[in-house]
Amino acid sequence: MASLDRVKVLVLGDSGVGKSSLVHLLCQNQVLGNPSWTVGCSVDVRVHDYKEGTPEEKTYYIELWDIGGSVGSASSVKSTRAVFYNSVNGIILVHDLTNKKSSQNLNRWLSEALNRDLVPTGVLVTNGDYDREQFADNQIPLLVIGTKLDQIHENKRHEVLTRTAFLAEDFNAEEINLVIEKRYFLREGNQIPGFPDRKRFGGGTLKSFHYD
Repeated sequence: MASLDRVKVLVLGDSGVGKSSLVHLLCQNQVLGNPSWTVGCSVDVRVHDYKEGTPEEKTYYIELWDIGGSVGSASSVKSTRAVFYNSVNGIILVHDLTNKKSSQNLNRWLSEALNRDLVPTGVLVTNGDYDREQFADNQIPLLVIGTKLDQIHENKRHEVLTRTAFLAEDFNAEEINLVIEKRYFLREGNQIPGFPDRKRFGGGTLKSFHYD
């Protein structure tokens, strides 16, 4: 068997936002029945043929690193997490659309991963603001995923999605919003295995797919 190119993708976000369920769905193509808290780090793998059926087809061995803990952890815990942040090809930032704090904390997760040897500079202040310029030179592809879209009342969705769209723009990241039912919404053309080939995932209109 020919050797496969390894792609390491971090999956970051507050506890309870759905990281483990997302990783399980992506790698095992099935719903995680009883998700539990991730302690330390859990790694799952997916083999994917990028641009299958084209002259540019290439097989990637994708490792999704589900990082546990919280941004409020003690410095010793953050130091332990730093060992997972080496040789990263991409980062998925996951937040709960019904939990504004989990959205605000994404900048602290990203700061921790990008500045693993430094004290994070993106510390939240009372209004949830942070230094956007700290992400300007980042070359690692980023994807922001919002979960539980269906749990937001329709008359509040525009407000929430506008706020999170600005967040993704600050990170220079693509954005996907998911529901917890059996239908998910993705940007057409977004391929996680594309991390090594381009910084952005590519745009496109939203489309739906079933996981069952």
